[in-house]
Amino acid sequence: MADTPLTPRGAATKERIIEAATAEFAAYGVAGARVDRIVTNARTNKAQLYGYFGSKEGLFDAIFFGSLERILNVVPIDATDLADWAVRLYDEYLRRPDLIRLATWARLERQPAGHLVEDADRLDGGKLRAITHAQARGLVRQGDPFDLMAMVIAMSMAWSPVSNVYAATADEPPEIHERRRSLLRDSVHRAVSPE
Repeated sequence: MADTPLTPRGAATKERIIEAATAEFAAYGVAGARVDRIVTNARTNKAQLYGYFGSKEGLFDAIFFGSLERILNVVPIDATDLADWAVRLYDEYLRRPDLIRLATWARLERQPAGHLVEDADRLDGGKLRAITHAQARGLVRQGDPFDLMAMVIAMSMAWSPVSNVYAATADEPPEIHERRRSLLRDSVHRAVSPE
């Protein structure tokens, strides 16, 4: 059913399911999420949810991969300025903490070791090529492009909902965020600058 074109009403229902399920999975993970709550909040029924996504796990996967693709589109990498990319990621995590929570649940419940997604090239390939190209131009330090990317992403998450020290929110005073952005920008710049 997912491959057939949706009517406007069907598309609206599917979007409500995605919205309700995103909040549910971000709060409770796959194991703790309840389909009954999702369909109640989406004002639909289980038959429609399963018709669109097949299963609760299929729904989580669709939402999780959609969130990863959203970050790729909203925060595209600029390998010539990885410090700015890290700051833009920080800002996106403030706007959408649910995206980080989904990734955390995916790590805890679906893929506890190795790459978070099986087809890493699908999501990371463009970023890794951009870093490799910046390295060839002498703009980024040498080293494994994946390791550099992982380090920059981890630095951008220092105050995100996955931090074991402090989770920032968008409600904090702007000057606090600006101070963190400045520290993050400087730290990433120093970490990735050519030696």
